[in-house]
Amino acid sequence: MKMAAALFGLLTALPLTAFAQDTNAYRVLATSKTSTMQKEMQEAGDAGFRFAAVMGGETAVGGKEVVVIMQKSGMKGGKFEYRLLATNKTSTMQKEMQEGADAGFQYVGQTVFESTFGGKEVVCLLERDLSVTNPPKYEYRLLSTTKTSTMEKELKEAGEAGYNALGMTVAKTLMGGSELITIMRRRVRQ
Repeated sequence: MKMAAALFGLLTALPLTAFAQDTNAYRVLATSKTSTMQKEMQEAGDAGFRFAAVMGGETAVGGKEVVVIMQKSGMKGGKFEYRLLATNKTSTMQKEMQEGADAGFQYVGQTVFESTFGGKEVVCLLERDLSVTNPPKYEYRLLSTTKTSTMEKELKEAGEAGYNALGMTVAKTLMGGSELITIMRRRVRQ
């Protein structure tokens, strides 16, 4: 009985905030220019916000935009650096993603973005946690094809080589028309 009374006394003495759940703060970023989005994501990352979601499309007020949600938890967070890659050539995207990976960035999201001038680009977002001193190293591979049967075959081959699928979009590219584009990565042994 003394133990129960002591436990009850301890629990009632603790401030209620000890039992409160962590809260989250959000920023919604929306723009029709990819260069502006890169800048706004970096400002949010400097303030401790971290990427949560992305979508490209037509919004009711803004027209053709890319929209990003940034989130900051109630816990003390770090600072994050961002790269936004946008291109309509898959070979360029793979090269730029690998350059980012070599600099310590990791894939966090992708979408298709249609600019106000009518071009469609695949947009990939890369993030680097500035508090991590030795991030894991990755190798990226982009698969693109117009046929789902070909995509399945290429996914199988990449899977056998140790790659994991991260995301997929359907986009019009310069060379292939409407293509399925799958982003894959595998960890590089150090």
